[in-house]
Amino acid sequence: MAKAFAFIEIPVDADKVWQLIGGFNSLPDWLPYIPHSELQEGGRVRHLSNPEGGVIIERLMAFDEKERSYTYHILKAPFPVKDYFSTLRVKSNGDGNGARVEWFGEFTPVNASDKEVSSLFQGIYEDGLNALKESYMD
Repeated sequence: MAKAFAFIEIPVDADKVWQLIGGFNSLPDWLPYIPHSELQEGGRVRHLSNPEGGVIIERLMAFDEKERSYTYHILKAPFPVKDYFSTLRVKSNGDGNGARVEWFGEFTPVNASDKEVSSLFQGIYEDGLNALKESYMD
């Protein structure tokens, strides 16, 4: 299995950050790569589209409001992977004045190397977290 992990520190209260990103349908609110999201199956499945028109379908696997995290599984995507599971988590940085946002995943590459696919998702995670931080800096 290949892996990717990214995090960012944001000078905003963790609960406030979670309010923005913690909804399973909230990606368009902060992630430029995903301009559209539609929930189905009672909110457990999201249908996403990227700017190029690619379709991504993901299932919510776990949600923890107290720990400010959720885990999802990609059912369909234009990525060379299978068995993709990822978690988005917001932690308090300890002093109550900021948040640490973590995004990480594990997946099996298909017709690509572990390094190639890990690099792809590492870039998606880092770009997304940087966009999140910038949304608070405007």
